[in-house]
Amino acid sequence: MIPAGVAPKPAAVLVPLVLREAEVTVLLTQRPDHMSSHAGQVAFPGGRVDDTDLGVVDAALREAEEETGLHRSFVEPIGFLDKYITVTAYHVVPVVALVRPGFVISPQESEVSAVFEVPLSFLMSPENHEKHSREWQGKTRYYYAMPWQERYIWGATAGMIRNLYDRLYA
Repeated sequence: MIPAGVAPKPAAVLVPLVLREAEVTVLLTQRPDHMSSHAGQVAFPGGRVDDTDLGVVDAALREAEEETGLHRSFVEPIGFLDKYITVTAYHVVPVVALVRPGFVISPQESEVSAVFEVPLSFLMSPENHEKHSREWQGKTRYYYAMPWQERYIWGATAGMIRNLYDRLYA
């Protein structure tokens, strides 16, 4: 819940579905541990919508390229997931896109410590959608988590993945 009087900031993330020959994967990033906010968290590439962006799709493509080096010529946006409002006052539009293999990853080290792919089949298996809770600002908050190998996918990213699951399978 965004505090009263706080206007949510517009943001966009790319939900990149990589069309690997063996199976479709989802490209994710991990933020460096030294970040002032969301340190170490797994996230979709994305960020604030700038005044120079032509809209949320342009913002998601720009941010993905800046953070990971994924050039937009490999990306075909195909739709949107439900808007997601974060507890940090971002109004996020997830842009779903198909990504052709052959791209080169070049992470921006100040924002991204790792870029990795998770099989879509793992993320779309409801048995991998765990419900966790934490105390935050004096309240118990419940969220989805999808631990995968040494990564802990949770919070807004896991919520958006769950929304993708709901759209595809509900």
